[in-house]
Amino acid sequence: MPEKMSATIRIEIAYADPQRQILRTLEISLGSTVADALGMSGIANTLGEAAISAHRIGIFSQPVELDAPLRDGDRIEIYRELRADPKESRRRRVRDSAIKP
Repeated sequence: MPEKMSATIRIEIAYADPQRQILRTLEISLGSTVADALGMSGIANTLGEAAISAHRIGIFSQPVELDAPLRDGDRIEIYRELRADPKESRRRRVRDSAIKP
């Protein structure tokens, strides 16, 4: 009798910064969570534990919790910490480009 195979899904984990891009594809068990996938990928060893935090993780640009279940084809994205507040940067650019008398 053939051995019963467990259901699996294929997901990706993506990270990018100015120096590098990391894209890992994993085949994991159906019912796995974001935390499960991150742990299996070993990406924390590459980026450091501090890079993996719940407030900097998303799936297709939508923030998710580490206990979020994964679906086939999901792309987990690890976001970098912002260097500057985007709103403040925009204000500064407008202020600096204003025509001065």
